[in-house]
Parts: sequence; C-alpha cells; structure tokens
Amino acid sequence: MEFGLESLGLATLLLIVLAGFAAGWVDAVVGGGGLIQLPALLLVPGITPVQALATNKMGSIFGTATSAATYYRRVGPDLGTALPMAAIALAGSFGGAVLAANLPASVFKPIIVTALVAVALFTALKPDVGGITALRHDGHKHYVVACLIGAIIGFYDGLIGPGTGSFLVIALVSAMGYAFLEASAKAKIVNMATNAGALLFFLPHGSILWGVGLLLGAANMAGGYLGARTAVKQGSRFVRVVFLLVVSALIIKLGYDVWQENFA
Repeated sequence: MEFGLESLGLATLLLIVLAGFAAGWVDAVVGGGGLIQLPALLLVPGITPVQALATNKMGSIFGTATSAATYYRRVGPDLGTALPMAAIALAGSFGGAVLAANLPASVFKPIIVTALVAVALFTALKPDVGGITALRHDGHKHYVVACLIGAIIGFYDGLIGPGTGSFLVIALVSAMGYAFLEASAKAKIVNMATNAGALLFFLPHGSILWGVGLLLGAANMAGGYLGARTAVKQGSRFVRVVFLLVVSALIIKLGYDVWQENFA
C-alpha cells in the first residue's frame, strides 16, 4: 500500500489541501471540482496519471458524500429518483473506468468540448430554465429518463471525468425539469455513486496513494460542506451563475487540451 506523503514538501501538502477544499466547494455547488483537484495532483512528484486519477476519485468521494448529506438535510431531494439513478450511474462508471484503461481520453475530448459549448449556450440563452422545478415527465418515463442520464454520465465519469457534476446538473434541469438547486442536490448523490464505481475498478490495481487521498478527502469534505450550505442559502440563481463559470472554465481547459494534442 502506497501512502505517497513520505517525500512531499510543505508547499506540495498545502497545495493538495487548498486544491481539495476548493474542489469540494465547486463540486458541492455545481460539479467540476476535478478541474482544480486533478491538475494539482499531477504536480505531486513521481505520481503517474493513473495514480492521480484514482487518488482524485478517492478524495472526491469524501466531498460528494458530505455535500450529498448536507443537501439531503436541507433540501430533501427525492430519493425515489436519485437512488435508482445513482445505482445505474455506479455501474456505468465502472464500465467507463474499464474502457479508460484501454482507450485514450483524447478520442472523446472534441465531442465533450462541443457538448459543453451547447450546454453553456443553452443555459445562457434561457435564463428562466432551472429557476423552479417543473417536471417534464411523470410515471415510468420519469424514472427511465433519470436512469438513462445516470448510465450515460456515469460512464463518462469513469472514462474521462472532468465536469461530471456539471453534466448531471444540466441534464436534470433541461431533460427532467428540476430547478438548479434541487438538480445539484440530486447530482451529488449520483456523483458519489460514480466516484464509487470508478474506485471499485481502481482499488484492486493498487493505484491509490492513500495518504494523499485521505488528506485530499479531508479538505474535500470541508469544502463540500461549506459549498452545499452556500448553495442552499443563495438558491438556484446563484447555482446557475456558478454553473456557467465552471462550464466556461471546462470549455477552455478541454479545448486547450484538444488544440495541444492535435495542432500544437
């Protein structure tokens, strides 16, 4: 078992704590904390990309569990929708992690950037969307759509990861009709499951740096708790604004990656 803290200097440890806290806060509000956390982990001396991805998932599951519990107490999301969706997403995430071991993420990045641009335009041009909950489906169709979203985005999280929470939020808002705040509450429960699905794949491979992951997890929990409380206090309008900022950052980051891999 590798702990990964033995050779780290104070500056690196502080970077991990700050990145974990910030990522936990962003994840709790709209998702997308991996934008902060994963690059910080890649700065750890000697860490491999697989170790960074696995350790990132370990840290994130602490934060998503904390924010999910906070949202549940304060918002009371419908578990009848969230739990089946989370179960399907867990299986999808495991499948995505299996494929990630055999297929480069660069294959999918141009598609993801296009999808993010569409999401940003949709949200920016429709300011009233996500203000209140007005469900688009009822009966069995509601649960079919929820589970389909869970399967697709869960698979994406296991395969690539960045922006999973943001994709969950916009899918719950646009395809199902939830307000941004309620969508974010449900997204945390599902995102916790997608992190667990990926970890089920990574654990037997010994890819996790346990010391780094536990330190990251503690910081993520603190950020997740504060982020969830902030989102609940400020409401759907605040969540929508943060959502647009995070999606814009994702577009820039992944767009730059595509440019570097194909044209630089």
